[in-house]
Amino acid sequence: MDLDGFWALIERSGRKESHPEDRAEWLITQLAKLQPGEIEDFEVHFHRERARADTWQLWGAAALVCDGASDDAFWYFQAWLIGQGREVFERVVADPDALAELPAVRSDPDDFDWEDLDYVACEAYEEVTGGADLDDALEARGVRLLSSPDPQDEPFDLDDPAEQLRRYPRLTALVPSA
Repeated sequence: MDLDGFWALIERSGRKESHPEDRAEWLITQLAKLQPGEIEDFEVHFHRERARADTWQLWGAAALVCDGASDDAFWYFQAWLIGQGREVFERVVADPDALAELPAVRSDPDDFDWEDLDYVACEAYEEVTGGADLDDALEARGVRLLSSPDPQDEPFDLDDPAEQLRRYPRLTALVPSA
């Protein structure tokens, strides 16, 4: 599976199902129709895209819209952002203040995680291989996956209102506590 195939599955899941749990189940079903190597590729693409969203700059924006963001909250926020589709993902990774353009931020800012996306490839892989561990297969390929955020850009005080306003003018206008 190539990167375009990864994004096609993510986006199709959103057209087929609206609830995150249903989307995850749909993805498991679709991935379970593939060969083990293709499921491995899906997981590699997922983690590579997530790594692109693993920045302090995006963490600060997530903290604003989520009213704070722990390690776990930011980790699942990254999965949620991937679930928004390629176009939104690319736009927000390039400019985290672009989150202000998303209807979810303006209408229902309480659910910005898609934890289930972390497990779809593992579950499908176990189903297809009769119980083999996806992490072991990826390790054999020389792929090391993170299990929590590890931003490599310059950190800053995520709770500093002046810094929030400077970095995220559109988001701070939407978030009353900012």
